[in-house]
Amino acid sequence: MTATTPAQQRGSAVLTLPNDTDIQVVRRFAAPAAAVWRVFTEPDLVARWWAGQRGTVTSVEIDLHVGGAYRYVMQADGGFEVAFHGEFTEIVPAERLVHTEVFEGIPDGDAAATLNTYSFVEEDGATTLTLVTRAPSREVRDAIVGSGMEGGLQEGFDLVDELAAGLAA
Repeated sequence: MTATTPAQQRGSAVLTLPNDTDIQVVRRFAAPAAAVWRVFTEPDLVARWWAGQRGTVTSVEIDLHVGGAYRYVMQADGGFEVAFHGEFTEIVPAERLVHTEVFEGIPDGDAAATLNTYSFVEEDGATTLTLVTRAPSREVRDAIVGSGMEGGLQEGFDLVDELAAGLAA
């Protein structure tokens, strides 16, 4: 099987709601797991995709170890700041990444924190990423989905595909 080119995969992430609290996203990237992993964990690479086409990343801080923290900030095209932070709870390089995620734009964001689990599976030089975001309630899950996150995620993942393919070349 031949890996598809990034242009053939635009917007190809599949989002499902498998239960009352989870959002599952599956996307195949045309690059090995090590390259995709780098794009998700190295600050200079995260800064190139995290905002998708919706703004400009202004800060990426990543302390990649269990118990370490991260924080991403962007200036959205609408003129407002968007920031998320969390803590890494599990790290298996190029295979699994688990962290909490707090959106700093809502009061008491810690109460709405999610747990994000990324699984990277490589086959034939391409990588399938399965991301499961577990919200604390159906209401929080539905608010996340209703926020337009899927459009931003599709844009960001298209950029991840381009960056990872470039690293693998």
